[in-house]
Amino acid sequence: MNIYLREFAKVFHNDYIIMVADGAGWHHSKGLVIPDNMEIICLPPYTPEMNPIEQIWRELRSRGFPNEVFSTLDKVVHLLCETICSLTVLTVQRITYRDWITAISMTN
Repeated sequence: MNIYLREFAKVFHNDYIIMVADGAGWHHSKGLVIPDNMEIICLPPYTPEMNPIEQIWRELRSRGFPNEVFSTLDKVVHLLCETICSLTVLTVQRITYRDWITAISMTN
């Protein structure tokens, strides 16, 4: 996580980054080094509806993964790739937009 944060901060060195993270242990570890141009805001526990990636997973499941048994892992990967590619930018924006994310980023 430290390597990821450091490299992310380097790429956007002229920006102040507000990163929203879930409750994974490495997102708030005591050994975590947060770059000066970054802030991490953790979502409250047990709130998947607040985590935009959860909406992506839900959309992928509804589009391409009904109750089905796959005969091989390759078939799962193939369908996942097809399903991901079917998502448009507008669809992703529609299902992941949250007023509170915009409000946080505009106050900093």
